Amino acid sequence: MALTVDGNKPPLRRKREDGEDGDDVGVKRDRSDGSRLESCLDQPMDSDSIHEVIKYVPSPLPAKHYDTDTTEPICCGLQTMEELLSWKRSEANPFNVAAVPLAPRDPPLANSLHRTLVSHDMMGGYLDDRFVQGTYADTPYAFYHWQYIDVFNYFTHNLVTIPPAVWTNAAHKHGVVVIGTFITEWTDGAAMCEAFLKEEESYRRVADKLVQISHCYGFDGWLINIENSLSEVAVKNTPLFLRYLTDQMHERVSGSLVLWYDSVIEVGHLQWQNELNQSNRIFFDACDGFFTNYNWTEQNLEGMKDFSGVQGRQADVYVGVDVFARGKVVGGMFETNKALEIIRRHNFSTAIFAPGWVYETHYDKTEFRKNQDKFWALLSDYLYVHRPASPLPFTSSFCQGFGKAFYCRGQCEAERGWFNLSAQEIQPLYYHTELEGGGWLRSRGCPEDAWNGGCSLLLDGLIPATHTSPVCAKIFSLNVPLASKTLVSIIYKPSAGITVSLELKTTDASLCTHINAQDVTLTSVFPAVLDDGHQLVSQFSQLCGNLNLDGWTLRCSQLELRGCALREVYFSIKRDGEAQDTPFSCRLGEIMLLDVASLQVPPELVQGLCIYDVVWLRGAGTSPESTSPCLLLNATLRWDYPTELVRHFRVYWRRLRGPDPRIPPGQLVLVGRAYSSLFRVTELVVPEPPGLLELVVEPVIRKGFPIPESHWGRRSLSYTEDSTQ
Repeated sequence: MALTVDGNKPPLRRKREDGEDGDDVGVKRDRSDGSRLESCLDQPMDSDSIHEVIKYVPSPLPAKHYDTDTTEPICCGLQTMEELLSWKRSEANPFNVAAVPLAPRDPPLANSLHRTLVSHDMMGGYLDDRFVQGTYADTPYAFYHWQYIDVFNYFTHNLVTIPPAVWTNAAHKHGVVVIGTFITEWTDGAAMCEAFLKEEESYRRVADKLVQISHCYGFDGWLINIENSLSEVAVKNTPLFLRYLTDQMHERVSGSLVLWYDSVIEVGHLQWQNELNQSNRIFFDACDGFFTNYNWTEQNLEGMKDFSGVQGRQADVYVGVDVFARGKVVGGMFETNKALEIIRRHNFSTAIFAPGWVYETHYDKTEFRKNQDKFWALLSDYLYVHRPASPLPFTSSFCQGFGKAFYCRGQCEAERGWFNLSAQEIQPLYYHTELEGGGWLRSRGCPEDAWNGGCSLLLDGLIPATHTSPVCAKIFSLNVPLASKTLVSIIYKPSAGITVSLELKTTDASLCTHINAQDVTLTSVFPAVLDDGHQLVSQFSQLCGNLNLDGWTLRCSQLELRGCALREVYFSIKRDGEAQDTPFSCRLGEIMLLDVASLQVPPELVQGLCIYDVVWLRGAGTSPESTSPCLLLNATLRWDYPTELVRHFRVYWRRLRGPDPRIPPGQLVLVGRAYSSLFRVTELVVPEPPGLLELVVEPVIRKGFPIPESHWGRRSLSYTEDSTQ
């Protein structure tokens, strides 16, 4: 789909990059560099235009990667062993390749002793999230409590579940590892296992394909779930398969994980143990971790704690918790915290299965945010916040990847429900805290207004009359090395009667590499607001261009610190008047930290824009000039630009010339947003042939400054009717 601002059917575009063609994964994936997209069709790059003869033929694009009616990019899993063994990188879905590398985090996953895995299993999977360029959705499911979790597993009952890139992009921004699922079940699953586990050559072929798929699509590993009995030969080869897969993943994909689900035991029987013990230890020893079944008791955890096979690897045992509370389980639903309290008391990691329960089982989907926030707040005492690490510039508009409308620099661009997790920005902390004297403070995402994206962060509460000091709202836990001179800007809307200020907590950056960096001493910094006439503010304002604040307040500050890292961000809210119970709200639109030296760096140019995989359709609607069905353009755009510099790209089109030469060229019209250097235009209504149109790509950089049009990518496309038809 596309977000457009005219009458055309729109797409919300997202992210991806592709690896080189071929199935060789002999080179370890470098998380700091995006892999290269496949080449465009031969197009003369010294020319600004290409020509198309319109032919109405069925789309040649593979139906498993593109919607057959609209050619919209979609993603899916693999259903059969034949599909898996015949998988080729050259035939992979280019749009489902994650564009965001796994961010570093503090503490590193290897040093986290109480990990939290989320296994996302919802209604068969591949729902709104299968549209890798986003979609229209009034009440979608999303996840945004990333600071609490360490591993995200996308689960379906396909043989091979490949996580949609939108999930990988969102998770990776927060330093969260993403793993797909390999599952065999029932009679068909048993037959598959007998075939691929019969000998070394066959199980290595399967493992190699799983490694290639993970490497190509940019996610981090696998949950292996064998839900059927195995023969003596197959079960003997299963640990060898696991060890080979784990070793190959570690060699090819930095930070990768292979986990085993508690199902088959060492004699081949399908017999869930609800614990790690001698009968399933052989699988645990061959991979990175063990995900227990859900019907455990505290006695199981007591036994595991003393089991010799666990010693030194307690963090690698993920005790499963089914949020739907199916069967005889501890906790579940809004009592999942009871299970976590017991698990943490015994010093194990946890795997929370199907937390989408907060969405699936509640009829009123408009209450989703409220139910999700309630669920994770109940668990918060047993979860451990990790800090995503980010270089400067650090920017967040608090967008959760969905909303009722899409905002750009405070202006509503499109008033329609949408979903695209690739648009999600670094998430703040969400909570509800009681204050002494009957006061309270709440932090939540609010879609009613935003500066950029789909929502803002709303701080609201009550300052009690007895509370004389400011209320401090913690917004972020981070690890951001600061420059010697750092510009800090905040955009917000406060209610009347309060004063808002910023408090930053920093530490010596060299201490943040220490294994116990969580315990470092923090220093509070209260950046002074710069006057509008300050030279730095004037320079910043000039670079920002014409900002229509329209009720928003913009404040800039400068930090001058050497060798420091930002660890925490607070907003301080103070009552202005006399001591009385004071309700308040403060809507935060955006926070940005920039290296002052970077203000002088010239912008990059979009290069190599090309157009390919063009498909022409006739739509059911009619154009203003004609009673015949509309002419619809569908095409893939690809370009080169350093994706680490951008939040997204805006893709436009305009009419240059149509069949009536008296009609002047049109204005640029937004088609959609891309979150990588690849975008599919779908169902774009264009003038009847002969015609000439232009497609344009504008980078929206993380520093927030508009890029001059001279640096945008442009390509024109002329088209004529096929005279032979």
